[in-house]
Amino acid sequence: MIRNQWYVVTESSEVGSAPIGVTRMGEKMVFWRDQTGKVNAAVDRCPHRGVRLSVGKVEEGHLQCPFHGFEFDASGKCILIPANGRNGVIPSALQLSTYPTYEAHGFIWLWWGDSTAQELPPPKFFDNIDESFCYASARDPWEAHYSRVIENQLDVVHLPFIHRNTIGRGNRTVVDGPVVEWKGDKMLYTYVFNRLDDGTAPRKPSELSPKSAASVHLEFIFPNLWQNFISEEVRIMAAFVPVDNEHTLLYLRFYQKFMRLPVLGKLIAQLAMPMNVYIAHEDRRVVTTQQPRASGLKTGEILIQGDLPIIEYRKKRAALQSLGQQP
Repeated sequence: MIRNQWYVVTESSEVGSAPIGVTRMGEKMVFWRDQTGKVNAAVDRCPHRGVRLSVGKVEEGHLQCPFHGFEFDASGKCILIPANGRNGVIPSALQLSTYPTYEAHGFIWLWWGDSTAQELPPPKFFDNIDESFCYASARDPWEAHYSRVIENQLDVVHLPFIHRNTIGRGNRTVVDGPVVEWKGDKMLYTYVFNRLDDGTAPRKPSELSPKSAASVHLEFIFPNLWQNFISEEVRIMAAFVPVDNEHTLLYLRFYQKFMRLPVLGKLIAQLAMPMNVYIAHEDRRVVTTQQPRASGLKTGEILIQGDLPIIEYRKKRAALQSLGQQP
C-alpha cells in the first residue's frame, strides 16, 4: 500500500449508530459516529486489556469498551474509567491510535499514513460527477491485491477475451495506442482505440489524438478511485479498497442522469447493477489467479504497447510508495 494517502475505505451507509469493525490496509479498525454524525476511526483494540472496541457501543458520541466501560472520544483520549469514578484520575497512556477521516459523495475516506497535526487537504473525487446523477452500488469481495484489481480496470487489451460475450463483443483485438494523459499529479486519463485486425500494425500513441476518443475514456485518481466515462449521462465508478495483501473490496457504482426523476432514476441505476457485477466477475475469475499477488515495476512480466496505462500506473505507484516511505 502507498502511505500518506486518502483511501476510500467504506460507504457512508455502512457506518451507523453502532461501531463497526473492519480490516483495512491489513489493520483492524473501528469506525463510529459521534453526536454530530462525524465518522471517527481508530485501532480496534482497547489499550486497557486488548479487547475489540467494535463489539462495544457508542455512548453520547464516545466509543465505550464492552469489557470495563472505558470511554474514548474522537481524538482517542480516554475520558472515563468507571471503576475510578467520574472524577477519577485517568492515566495519560490510555490513548487510542486514531485515523483522520473524511466523508463525501456517499464514501468515507481514511488517511493512512504518518500522524499529522496539520490540517489535511480533502481527498479528490471526480469533478464531472455531481448531484444531478442517480447511482446504485454493490460491494464485491475479491481474493486479490488491490493493485491487481486496479490494473484490470486500466487494461484495454483484455476486453475481447474476458468479455467476449458482453462489453468486449466485436472481436476488436488490435489496440491502437492507447493514449495516456496525466491531469495533475494523481489523475490518469486513458483513451481507448481498439479495432478489428485488418493486418496493419497498431498505431503508436503519438499518432493518435485524445479528442477523437474524449467522449469515452477511463479516469483514475490515486490511490484507489476509477471511472469509466461512457457518456455525459452514464458512468461506471469503482473504489478499490485494500483489505490486506490478499483481499480487496470492490465498491462498484452505476451513475446515470438521463432519467432525472429521482425515484425512477434510482430504480434504473439499481436495475443496471446485476449486469455490472456480472461483468466484474468475468474479470475476477482471472485476476484472482495472477502471480505475484501485488503488481510492481519488477514482477518479471513482459509488457506490450497496449499496456501503457498499466506501465504509467506502476511508475506513479512506485514513486508515491518511495515518497511515502521517506521520513
